[in-house]
Amino acid sequence: MTIPFLNRENEQKRLRRAMNAPGGALAVIYGRRRCGKSTLLQHVISGQDVYYLADQKEPRLQILDLAAEADKAVPLFSSAGYATWDALLANLNDRLDRRISLCLDEFPYLVQLSPALPSILQKYIDRPGAKHVNLVLCGSSQRMMHGLVLDRTAPLYGRALEILKIEPLKAGWIRDGLGLEGEKAVEAYSVWGGVPRYWELAASFDGLEEAIRELVLHRNGVLHEEPMGLLLDEMRSAVQPYSLLSVIGQGCHRLSEIAGRLGKPATSLTRPLVQLVDLGYVRRETPFGENEKSTRRTLYKIADPFLLFHFRFVQPTKSQLQGGGVPAVAAKVRKQLSLHVSAVWEELARASVPVCGIGGYEWGPARRWWRTGSDGGPMEVDVVAESLDGRAVLLGEAKWNAAAVDLGAGRDRLLSMARNLAWARGREVVPVLWVKRGRRNPKVHIQTPDDVLDCLT
Repeated sequence: MTIPFLNRENEQKRLRRAMNAPGGALAVIYGRRRCGKSTLLQHVISGQDVYYLADQKEPRLQILDLAAEADKAVPLFSSAGYATWDALLANLNDRLDRRISLCLDEFPYLVQLSPALPSILQKYIDRPGAKHVNLVLCGSSQRMMHGLVLDRTAPLYGRALEILKIEPLKAGWIRDGLGLEGEKAVEAYSVWGGVPRYWELAASFDGLEEAIRELVLHRNGVLHEEPMGLLLDEMRSAVQPYSLLSVIGQGCHRLSEIAGRLGKPATSLTRPLVQLVDLGYVRRETPFGENEKSTRRTLYKIADPFLLFHFRFVQPTKSQLQGGGVPAVAAKVRKQLSLHVSAVWEELARASVPVCGIGGYEWGPARRWWRTGSDGGPMEVDVVAESLDGRAVLLGEAKWNAAAVDLGAGRDRLLSMARNLAWARGREVVPVLWVKRGRRNPKVHIQTPDDVLDCLT
């Protein structure tokens, strides 16, 4: 089933501007697989442009295939035959009487077998004279694309007119993608995250439970081995990052706990954890108000909902699933899914604070807070933010599992917490409850799934 092409208006605008620029302009698109990079290209290019999806064939065969695609722009272009990439590019430019864009999708595949290709493209961009070919390079390996274009030592560094990183879509778009509303949309997002291709695959099934079973749990499911593929896109070996995600997904969040579980010194894990953070797969969580660089209260959490689901439910039961135990694991998922959704719901609550305009204030980034209160007892607050003018603090709770929430009691609990927080004194306290279902209440600000999703688009 095909879902509509969602959002990406800004990316389309910027890419079109680059493709219409005179003089051999270069545009670069990169980002995690299945987020819609190729679809974006297909929406922007015209019938006059040349699109080529690379694979891992020998360079000679790649050149022949690209020359055949160029026949659309220059009739009989491929009949001449081209021995090298620079010969192909030079002849294509010389035979054109108009400007076109040459789109090389999965560009890292080409470079793996033709390491000189970035230098060839650099010479084409830098050479004087008329240039009729604009270049658009696209790739899923963020590590390789960074090394080819964004690294200061790379031949193409500083030559791109546009560099677009295609991120997963924000949560609110899943309502349009899957035709869901409210809590059903949040539940779906907690499994598929913001990856449009996952939504498209899920849309072919009759409900979330069946989609999970067939796509993720079954050993032949399209997404059963997806996390390993994501990691292999970025790293030479996926063993260490997969191991890190496994132990984090099973509840080890402090660096010392992670190192202890893996039997390795903590210092050896700093770099791979930073890589996972940079890729958006892991996030560093520190208490509100503490310096992220100096605090010792750092926790590591899986940031991506799909990976969180995988390492909570799939990875620990791999042997069982391989042996045909899908029904038993599916029953476990059904029983524990609400706990998984509640963790994602908390993250969505925090993400929505700066853009929802709660209480008439503009808020800075929201974080969780956990430490000792003024009375000496341990405290934890799900959502904390400070207004941009410094006059108010927002304190919130995110509730998902409770069938019904006593709004008055929730408000009183938050205000009681505020009295036990030294940094909240002397400022207006804005209490907020994020609940699965709830009506407007004059005593406390209520945020429902649709309220949150309205903000996250």
